[in-house]
Amino acid sequence: MKTVGAFEAKTHLNQLLTQVSEGESIRITRRGIPVAKLVPAGEGERKDFKEVVREIRKIRKIREGASLRGLTIRELIDEGRRY
Repeated sequence: MKTVGAFEAKTHLNQLLTQVSEGESIRITRRGIPVAKLVPAGEGERKDFKEVVREIRKIRKIREGASLRGLTIRELIDEGRRY
C-alpha cells in the first residue's frame, strides 16, 4: 500500500484517484500518522444483511457455553467495587 502525506494528497488528488481507480489503495498521513485511506469504491461497500445476521448468530453460539458458574450478577458487581 502506497503512503502519502496530506499535503501531497491535496496537491496530487487527481493522480491518486487515477491510481485508486486502477485498484491501488493509498494511505494518507498527517505528520507521519495515518489518518485516512483511499480505496476503490467496491471495497468500502456494506456487507450483505444476511451475512451480518449469520455472523452474529455464530458469535452467539460460541458464547452459549459461557456461564457465571453459580455466581449472581450482584456478587460480580460487588466484587468489582472498591470500598
